[in-house]
Amino acid sequence: MKEISTERAPAAIGPYSQAIKINDMIFTSGVIPVDPTTGEINGEDAASQAEQALKNLTALLEDAGTSIDKVIKTTVFIKDMNDFGRINEVYAGFFSKPYPARSCVEVARLPKDVLIEVEAIAEL
Repeated sequence: MKEISTERAPAAIGPYSQAIKINDMIFTSGVIPVDPTTGEINGEDAASQAEQALKNLTALLEDAGTSIDKVIKTTVFIKDMNDFGRINEVYAGFFSKPYPARSCVEVARLPKDVLIEVEAIAEL
């Protein structure tokens, strides 16, 4: 098991790793829409926050030695299921067929009160 860390995605805000590599798999922690250069939340609405979160996920995966194209499963946590359609539009801009398997759940609250958090499993 190897810890993956990058400055191109938000730093962990607790006792966890940004990602872990095991054999030929990468398991990311949840990635939120924080601009890694400023530490501030980027975006006021779900679509703009989804864009930043997925950019952060892309950077984390690249620095782990893989890419967004190698993601096999995501879990998307959203604050409001009414944002599902807008988030899907942004999500579709990052992934292509065959799309990764995905779960999407509405949650009561996310870290830093963001509107979206995304985690992924990818192969190298």
